[in-house]
Amino acid sequence: MFIMAFISLRYSVIIFLGELLLALAATVVVVMSIVNLKRYIAAVLTSSIRQMFKEEARNIDDIRMPAVILGPNDEIIAANHLFKEMVCRKEEPLGDNIKKYLPDDNADAIFDKNGVDTNYSDHWYIAFGVRHEYGATVYFIDDDTYKTNSDEYVASRPVVCIVAFDNKDELERETDNSEAIQVTVAVEQAIVKWVSATKGFYKKMSGGRYVVVMEERDIKRFFEEKFRILDDIRAIRIHDRMNATVSLGIGHGGSSFKENEQWARQALDMALGRGGDQAAVKKGDSYQFFGGVSKGIEKRDKVRTRVIANTLTNHINNSSNVIVMGHRFSDLDSVGSCIGMWSAVVKGLHKNAYILINRQQTLARSLVSSFEKAGFESIFKSEDEALDLLDDHSLLIIVDTHSPNFLESKTIYERCSRVVVIDHHRMMVNHIDKALVFYHEPTASSASEMTAELVQYLGHGSLSRLESEALLSGIMLDTKNFVLRTGVRTFEAAAYLRSNGADTVEVKRLFSNSIDTYKVKYKLVSEAEIFNSCAIAVADEDIPDIRIASAQAADELLGIENVKASFVLYKTGKTVNISARSLGDLNVQIIMEQLGGGGHQTMAACQLENTSMAEAREQLVSIISELDVSKEDPNH
Repeated sequence: MFIMAFISLRYSVIIFLGELLLALAATVVVVMSIVNLKRYIAAVLTSSIRQMFKEEARNIDDIRMPAVILGPNDEIIAANHLFKEMVCRKEEPLGDNIKKYLPDDNADAIFDKNGVDTNYSDHWYIAFGVRHEYGATVYFIDDDTYKTNSDEYVASRPVVCIVAFDNKDELERETDNSEAIQVTVAVEQAIVKWVSATKGFYKKMSGGRYVVVMEERDIKRFFEEKFRILDDIRAIRIHDRMNATVSLGIGHGGSSFKENEQWARQALDMALGRGGDQAAVKKGDSYQFFGGVSKGIEKRDKVRTRVIANTLTNHINNSSNVIVMGHRFSDLDSVGSCIGMWSAVVKGLHKNAYILINRQQTLARSLVSSFEKAGFESIFKSEDEALDLLDDHSLLIIVDTHSPNFLESKTIYERCSRVVVIDHHRMMVNHIDKALVFYHEPTASSASEMTAELVQYLGHGSLSRLESEALLSGIMLDTKNFVLRTGVRTFEAAAYLRSNGADTVEVKRLFSNSIDTYKVKYKLVSEAEIFNSCAIAVADEDIPDIRIASAQAADELLGIENVKASFVLYKTGKTVNISARSLGDLNVQIIMEQLGGGGHQTMAACQLENTSMAEAREQLVSIISELDVSKEDPNH
């Protein structure tokens, strides 16, 4: 009819309009007829099914809970008065599909043995069904009171939080008494305001610490706002050059107040071990971290170093021999601090000591070669050689790492019952926990700086020129020639090494590269891409010194304008490695931790097993895209 109407348009507009109206009317009649036919067929089927379930439909009102009978297409063909009154609120449910009353339209789940939880009209039920030949019967058990009480029970579980005023001592030392009191009051007011928004309370303790007890509902809200209290306290400034910072250790989900308090203490230790100015939340064996954008505050008091040195001296004197080792793919800081400890043990305390190193994988071959040429080849041992030296009284000193996953030899670590750890990297969740001495100082520039301080108490005059140069090279590597993460103690350590004969020219030679490495480094820099203020470079070539070239390329990329962090990806076998660097504006440690790695705020890395280069880059870009690079380091 529509075709005839359009043909008539050529002869008369009036005829065209008349035939078009007739066509539309006919179409409406046909559609309504089809709809009515479907309704008739559905009504006949429903009536037939009701006849089949006539007895069940008659008895459904006898069921003392809301219930419905379903047809073959899960439509409701009968419902008792309790379902109509309680679930439907007196609305007619017949003909509705049961999915309307279930979460996520999940009709199949009701036939599992446990049924499914469903919330309809702000009321909780457990719906479970039983299938039969022509359909099914579904029962709704009212458990709204149980669910409400259960939710309230979970939301009201106790949470213990320990707050530490990170830099209270430093602020008091840098300001006069009245200013220090004002800062302390401002910090306490911020904490009071924070706690007042909860149903909890706080109690002031000694040493700039506070205990806060709150509820689980509060911690969920703090998760969502990413612990804004850290930003509020960081906004408290002194003379526009120093910020107040706090660290939070939170324990929740434990079986008792005591367990939550123990977890809170462990979480606080973790937060402080990662540089402070952050919240660490512990639940069971898992941790979550928030904040950590500020640089750690250097501790100028050397009392702890002297105490550690005295304790370490006692352990060394009670040992048959000493093995010193660092991390896999050891660099100048790792090998340099190994050499420093070896010298202190052998020359200062007169005990046999050896350095475990993998000559094929080390990135400090120039340093190792210089010692071998000087006649110290016998101090470097392979894993097999070190195993032959071990006995029950051997002491293992681990430097420049505190994670068992990054050790030069995990076998040696597992064989030794007496272990000492000396490290400066921010605390990782998976850390060595069986150490006799765990000397961890995240505000130190390098393990070499920590070792240079220790050797001064382990034996006077134990460092020669070569050993002093080894330690100085480690400091220069991790500080990028005294640019990054340097403090007063960094320069004091360097001055001590210089007074022991360290030659800066000779140290510079330890950083020399081959021409091939140099070319690869600048090829990586020239081909880098900038994304969200981060430089990303990918190394396609597989050369012997690709680790060195990649690390140096990451350093070079930081010199590009508006680049706040750099990432260089390179592959070794089936593993993609990422070297990450920053000047402190972005915390690359947190970024690398999301990929399973770790490190420090300005220097970190990770390894992705069985991952292609494209997949690794996509994961990295996904994390970088979520960064808020507009936020600057508050210490700048």
